[in-house]
Amino acid sequence: MNDYRQRLGKFGEKIAENYLQSYGYAVVGRNFKTYYGEIDLIAQKGDEILFCEVKARTSSDYGYPEEAVDRRKISHLLSAAGSYLEWKQLDKFWRLDIISVEINKTDKKAKIKWFKNVSEDFCV
Repeated sequence: MNDYRQRLGKFGEKIAENYLQSYGYAVVGRNFKTYYGEIDLIAQKGDEILFCEVKARTSSDYGYPEEAVDRRKISHLLSAAGSYLEWKQLDKFWRLDIISVEINKTDKKAKIKWFKNVSEDFCV
């Protein structure tokens, strides 16, 4: 991955983290790596655990950010979430969400879309 895409990804994750915090979630993990892939953000609110995939774009030339999350990616994220729960020995309600961040390069403002409780049937 090139440096620009890494910086954009980290910037998108920071925006998503702040967004989640504004809804009362505490981020308890970042970039959790497993055999199945990486979970961008892990957040908690009460007894609920949220596994979050963050996609950021500065242009819709190649589609909207959320369109980059396909059935295969979701399957891997669900497996990664299971690995995290097993590793932490947690038996709590959890879900997988996608946060899409569209960043306007001119005014540096972000448009955020939050897709909650996605499954392998997710499509936009």
